[in-house]
Formats: sequence, C-alpha cells, structure tokens
Amino acid sequence: MNFEDLIPIGICVVLPIVIVWLNTRAKMNETNKKTEIMLKAIESGATIDTGFFMSQQSQQKTIKEKLLARLTGATITTLLGVVGLLGGLFYCNHYGWDMNNSPLPTLPFLGGILLAVGISLFIVYFVGKRMLAKEIEDEERNLQK
Repeated sequence: MNFEDLIPIGICVVLPIVIVWLNTRAKMNETNKKTEIMLKAIESGATIDTGFFMSQQSQQKTIKEKLLARLTGATITTLLGVVGLLGGLFYCNHYGWDMNNSPLPTLPFLGGILLAVGISLFIVYFVGKRMLAKEIEDEERNLQK
C-alpha cells in the first residue's frame, strides 16, 4: 500500500468520522455545562427558569427563511449545472467525445442533472411562495408585534 493510496482513504473515511465525532463532542460538552449550571442553581436554592434549555436551542426558521434557502440552493445548483453543461459541451466538441482519453465527456451529463435539479428547486420555490403567501404575512405580523 502506497502513501498515495492512504490519502483518499484518509479524506473519504477518516475525515468524516472525525468531523462527526468533534460535532457530537461539542454538543455533549454544551449539554454538560448547562447541566452543571442547573445543578448549582438547584443546590443554591435559586429560582430555576424552566425555559433555560429551551431558550438555548436553535430558533425555528420562518417560512420566508426556508423559501430563501431553497432559492439560494436553486440558484447555485442551476449555475453549476449550466457551467457543467456548457463547459462539458465546449470541451467535448473541441477535444472529442472519446471516454478512453478523458473522463470529461461525463461533464455534460452531470451538468444536465444539476440543471434539472436547480430548475425543480426554482419550481418548488415559486409554488411554495404562492401557496404560503398568507402564512408568510401572518408570520411577519407576529414578528412585528
């Protein structure tokens, strides 16, 4: 086994495991600190806020934020699809479509898939925006209060 063989294994296997482990460990440390603070408050007889753990949790995204995230994903995916499709077509028309010389003739195929996914995300965004218009207005009114 060469050193060149260990690099992909390290990136594809070890790196994701380490990232998940670090993320889990950080959440456990945060929970342990909150528990310690709560126990000290109970021991000292202080009044305990029942929403202490709830207030620290991540805030729920509003419908508008979810739709904007979908729009961002649609834009990025569509642009990547267009670049892959056009770049692959240009490359393959200029240098040839022979798969034995280069794996790049698969680029137009992958670009087409990304473009289709991006267009479908745009459709979901616009349909969701139209269907959820009333709920978005209600949320905005509630946030202004």
